[in-house]
Amino acid sequence: MAKTALVTGGTGYIAGELIRQLLVKDWTVHTTVRNRAKSEELLRRRLGNPGKDKVKVFEAELMSDDGWAQAVAGCTHMAHVASPIAASTPKDENDMIVPAREGTLRALRFAKEAGVKRFVQTSSMAAVAYGRSEKDYTVTEADWTDITHPDVYPYVKSKTIAERAARDWMKAEGGDMEFVSVNPSMVIGPVDDPDFSPSVEAVRQLLAGEVPMAPDLGFAIVDTRDTAALHVKCLEEPDLDGERFLAAGKFYKFIDVAEMLKDGLPAEHTKKVPTRVMPNFLVHILSLFNAGIRSIKSELGKSRHCNVDHAKERLGWETRSAKESVVDCAKSLIEHGVVKV
Repeated sequence: MAKTALVTGGTGYIAGELIRQLLVKDWTVHTTVRNRAKSEELLRRRLGNPGKDKVKVFEAELMSDDGWAQAVAGCTHMAHVASPIAASTPKDENDMIVPAREGTLRALRFAKEAGVKRFVQTSSMAAVAYGRSEKDYTVTEADWTDITHPDVYPYVKSKTIAERAARDWMKAEGGDMEFVSVNPSMVIGPVDDPDFSPSVEAVRQLLAGEVPMAPDLGFAIVDTRDTAALHVKCLEEPDLDGERFLAAGKFYKFIDVAEMLKDGLPAEHTKKVPTRVMPNFLVHILSLFNAGIRSIKSELGKSRHCNVDHAKERLGWETRSAKESVVDCAKSLIEHGVVKV
C-alpha cells in the first residue's frame, strides 16, 4: 500500500531531514510551508530533484485554515513538526504559546477529517524536563514540565501546553486515529545552508567567539539525523498509539561542547572558542542588559539527564556521539559561510 505523509514546516531543521529520510524509504511526501514561492527553491537545493509526484508543496500556516485540507488530502500519516521558535524571548509569551497550541489542534482536526491513520507530533524535551528546582536529575517519557514553576519561560510553556492540548483533543475527538509524540532535546547536526535553525546557535556562538567564556549552562544533545530517524520509526512501527518517546543523548555543558570543537576541528578554526567557564556572577550582570540571558539565567548549574531506554528498547533507536553531531554542525556552518574562521 502506498505511504503518503504530510510533514508540516518542510523548510525547518528537523522536517527537512525527515523528508529526506522518508524519500529514501519510498514514501510520498506532502509538506506545508508559509511561502511556496520562496520555499520551493530552498527545498530543491536541500532535496535534489525527487520528482513532482514524490514531494508536493502546499502553503499553510499555523493560525489559518487555508491550505490545510489540500495539503493533507490523500495522506495516510502526518508528522506535525512545525512550531514557533525564536532566537530571543518574545515580549508576550502568547506570541509563542497560542500558535503552538492552535496550530497543533488545527493539524489534528484536518488530519482526522482526511482519514489520516497516524499523527506524530514533534513535541520537545521542554514539555518533559522543566519546572523543577533540583539542580541535577533524570527524566523519562512519563515526566511532564510544571508550567507554574517561576523558572519556566515562554518556549517551554508553548511546547508543554501544545502537547497536553493534543493529547486531550485525541482523548475527546481522535476516534480511530493513532497519536505518538517525539520529544527532542537540543537538536544539533549539519545544516544545509545559511538559513539555519536557532537550535544550533550554541555551536555558532562558541565557534564565532561571541561568548568569551562558557556559561555554566548545558543541554542534552541529539543529532538532527537521529531525531528524524526516530520520527520515521514512529510513523512506520505498528501498535504505538498513545506512545511518547524522548529523542535525546547525553547532557553536556557549554564548556564540554567547546572542548569537542577544539578536539574535532583544525586549530585555525577554533581560535575564538572559549576555554574557561564564565563565573555565575558575570552571567547575572550580563542579564541586566540582555533579555535572552535574563530568561535563562535560572538554568545556571542545572543538569537535566534523559533516560531514553524506552525508545531504544521499543523501537531499536540508536544515537551517534554528541561530538560527531557538534563537529559536523561546525563544519557545515563554516562551509556555508555562517561562521568566518
